Parts: sequence; structure tokens; C-alpha cells
Amino acid sequence: MRTLRRSLSAAALAAAFAAGTMAAAPTALAAENPHERGPDPSESSIEAPRGPFSFAERSVSSWRVSGFGGGTIYYPTSTSEGTFGGIAISPGFTADQSSIAWLGPRLASQGFVVFTIDTNSRFDQPASRGEQLLAALDYLTEDSTVRDRVDASRLGVAGHSMGGGGSLEAASDRPSLQAAVPLAAWNLDKTWSEVRVPTFIIGGENDSVASVGSHSEPFYRSLPGSLDKAYMELDNASHFFPNTPNTTMAKYMISWLKRFIDNDTRYERFLCPAPDDRDISEYRDTCPHS
Repeated sequence: MRTLRRSLSAAALAAAFAAGTMAAAPTALAAENPHERGPDPSESSIEAPRGPFSFAERSVSSWRVSGFGGGTIYYPTSTSEGTFGGIAISPGFTADQSSIAWLGPRLASQGFVVFTIDTNSRFDQPASRGEQLLAALDYLTEDSTVRDRVDASRLGVAGHSMGGGGSLEAASDRPSLQAAVPLAAWNLDKTWSEVRVPTFIIGGENDSVASVGSHSEPFYRSLPGSLDKAYMELDNASHFFPNTPNTTMAKYMISWLKRFIDNDTRYERFLCPAPDDRDISEYRDTCPHS
């Protein structure tokens, strides 16, 4: 909207009204962000178990892919609004995709193509999981049966535990990603100053596996100060909070992905100023976002 207002002088506006051409203005305004998907958000819409999009799912066999262990793709069934951003999500150490399966429908129904993956081995370390997340995104956008629904320029990664550490690895390796969301992340590497991907780190206050003091908090502090980043610590949450539906985690994760994968500033108000939520024990950010 600002672009249109700056480019049209008062005289040009008057001429446009006189000529009856201003009917085209709403289209021009709507085109400023062609990636907005779905109706205007509200607190209830981002807290809901299902969003406004109907979705379907497709299983991907490990025999049909290379570089990762297959998984499940969840995708909006409607194509009336164009393509959608894509997200690959990795499970944690010794776990498979079933441990994060609830995120597939939750995010797909909000207007994303979501790929919950299995890893090559349940014992893969974060660096390997990062490579597998990127391999999954490549498959999603180049070879999958829903590739025509995904915008290859709008991609993100997430993961739990070592999968969360893997999402940091993926963000480090591919700065063209639009968003990363490490969940109760575990990684022996504590320094991520090279990351250029907007990153939202979510930790659990009572995590005894990847304690926030040894993992999530150092990860957040090491990210560049100039980066769009946030840290959210869930009150009384254990290491396994991402393994079952979690409304607080989901609502702010959705908001982050919408804000940075879709550049949808309608969701900025849920992130800036910092949320005041009784289920959050700590929140840090770099608001306002660029």
C-alpha cells in the first residue's frame, strides 16, 4: 500500500478518478504481497487445531527417495490461491515421523505444504539431519507429486531435539531458506553466527535432555544480533513438548512461518510486541522485524 501511495501524486489520483480507472487499485494493492494465504488471522484462528484450508496427505516411501528416509506430505487441496510455502520437519534421536505427525495437519490447514520426514537412521546426528531436511525440500519441490503446489523460493525447516539441531545445520548450509524453527533443539555446536535465516527457537523450561541453559539459550545468543530471531521458553515444559499437540507452540510457530515464509505482516502482531502468555516463562526477540 505504501508503494502505491508514494508512486501516485495527487494530480495523478485526481486524473485516475476522473477517468474511472481507480477500480484497478484494489488489485494493485492486493498484489503487493502475493503470498498471503487465507483470511485475516485472529487469536482463535492460530490457536485452532485446524486452520481454514482443507488438506490431504501422501506417503513417500524411503525406496522412492535418496538422501533421507521418506515421510508424509500434507498439503492444501485448494489451488485457488496459488502455490504455498513448503516446510520440512525432522524428528529427534531414536524417533520417527510419527512423533511429530500432529504438526503436518496443523500447519497444512494454515496454508503450507508440510513434509514430516523419517531419517536414514534413528541415530543420525544433527549435521546429518540437516542434510536430510534439505534433501527432503529438494524432493518436495523437484520430484514430489505435489511439486506444482509448492513455491520453491519460500521454504523453511523445523525439527525436534537432534532434528532441531538439524534445522540449525540446514539454516547454516542454505541461507536462502525463509525460516527455521528448532524445537527443544540439541546440538554440540553452540555457535551459529553465520546463520542468515530468520530463526525462532522454542525450548522447554524443564527440559532435562537438551536443557535450555546448555542448548536453546546459547543457540539464540549466538545468532547475529541483526537477524530476525526470537526465543520462546515454554513454562514447565519437558523435552518432549513437541511430541503432542501444543497450542502455545503451534500458534507462535504458525505466526513465525507466516511472517517469514509468506512475508505476511498480518501475523506480525502476534510476535511483536512480545507475547504475554501465561504458558511462556521467557520470551526474547529482535522486534520490530525487518
